Amino acid sequence: MSQNLGNPSHIGNLDAAQLGPQPTYLPDDHPDVDAKRRLDAGEEPVDVASILPSSCLAWAELADEAFDEGRTVDSYAYARVGYHRGLDALRGAGWRGAGPIPWTHEINRGFLRSLYALGRAAASIGESEEAARVEKFLNDSDPTAMEQIAGNRG
Repeated sequence: MSQNLGNPSHIGNLDAAQLGPQPTYLPDDHPDVDAKRRLDAGEEPVDVASILPSSCLAWAELADEAFDEGRTVDSYAYARVGYHRGLDALRGAGWRGAGPIPWTHEINRGFLRSLYALGRAAASIGESEEAARVEKFLNDSDPTAMEQIAGNRG
């Protein structure tokens, strides 16, 4: 029995880009919104993290500060907190462990920065397998994120 399946890049009214997991966007009431406002106003990341412990952005800032000061183990710890807070928030936003987490959605950036910082710190303390897993996760989340983050730090 032979049946013409038509154009495999389209199924019904869907195109191939609509198949698979859809992008996840952290909500407008995520703590990173307030954290960004506070950080932009000059508050210290340690103070913001103590006020908004669910903020990925505050933990990413702490991870960056520690890394820049040569405190790689501290950076790793801060980044891991931001990463886990982000996973909790992403799951709450409907993420199921796979699919895009776009950098273009500003509220996602704290999580993506925490993920980047985790990989950077893992590599610096010799955790090469974890660093590779994190790099894959970051690239799977948004292929432009790593370049965006590195570019904003330089």
